Amino acid sequence: MKEKTLDIGKVAKQSGLPPSTLRYYEEKGLIQSVGRHGLRRLFDVRVLKQLSLISLGRLAGFSLEEIRGMFSKGDMLQVDRQQLLIKAEEVEQTILQMTAVRDGLRHVAICPEPSHLECPKFNKMILAANRQVRRANNK
Repeated sequence: MKEKTLDIGKVAKQSGLPPSTLRYYEEKGLIQSVGRHGLRRLFDVRVLKQLSLISLGRLAGFSLEEIRGMFSKGDMLQVDRQQLLIKAEEVEQTILQMTAVRDGLRHVAICPEPSHLECPKFNKMILAANRQVRRANNK
């Protein structure tokens, strides 16, 4: 017979998350315990699927608040497809930015100029970084 509930230790072991994270997720309303066995919280086995979805959301860059909004009553998943498209565009922009940084760092590492400050490409990187900081501060 398959277990219907798992104590917090088993959930931690099977999910790879520490018990402190599980308690935090419960406090934030992302997961819900179904009772206690002594002092140990008990969770429905479905919590493992929820924790996987939370991990996927975190990997995609969603905040815990955004992820919590994706779970409706009864632990059903309701994802706003437009929100996914927006997040995909944000990830695409991050990829483009990080690719440019990677390429710039590789160039600077092998640049023949005697000083990095004499390298035109390095100076362009400095200016681009400064623009990024100004844009971020003006939002």
